[in-house]
Amino acid sequence: MKSMLLSGAVAAAFISLPLAASAAEDSPWMVRARLLLVAPNESANVSIGGDVLIDNSVVPEVDVTYFFTKNIAAELIAAVTPHDVSHTFGVDLGSAWLLPPTLTLQYHFDPDGPAMRPYVGVGVNYTTFFGVDEPAGLNISYDDSWGLALQAGVNIPFGDGWSANIDIKYININTDVTITGGVNATADVDINPVVVGFGVGYRY
Repeated sequence: MKSMLLSGAVAAAFISLPLAASAAEDSPWMVRARLLLVAPNESANVSIGGDVLIDNSVVPEVDVTYFFTKNIAAELIAAVTPHDVSHTFGVDLGSAWLLPPTLTLQYHFDPDGPAMRPYVGVGVNYTTFFGVDEPAGLNISYDDSWGLALQAGVNIPFGDGWSANIDIKYININTDVTITGGVNATADVDINPVVVGFGVGYRY
């Protein structure tokens, strides 16, 4: 009798596995954690001449995706990224943190693909600057930015609602910078980073 009950429990467990996986696949919500490489393509129109240099950054990120249909989804990312800033004349401009929440509308080409599920997206980015570390004698302010975001990526499912993810974004970020103190200057700065992400997601 005990063996029959055990066999039945095991059978029920195996039967429930595909049902659980199916429920996860049918859910409209996906959450992910990714590691991002943020690589600015900076250029600037500086009132004193020269250009601005902004270093790369590697940061963690979390994002949420909602599927309106199998093919159409929206993704919102949240991350903060620090960058050192300098001028080509050899002036240290300190560092700043960027908070760039980005919302994209995506099209998923093969949402039920067993191996790879590619997608593209387009959307909007808002970037605000905080935690500005100014060199002694300088006051530096950054205006917030609105811009376009383009996206391409692929989800690679590996069972029970889980998937690996590779994602690339181009984000248009432009800010007006005002510097006063030892150096008095203004600059119209294009940051325009390419953002490459690797991570894992769960659809629940």
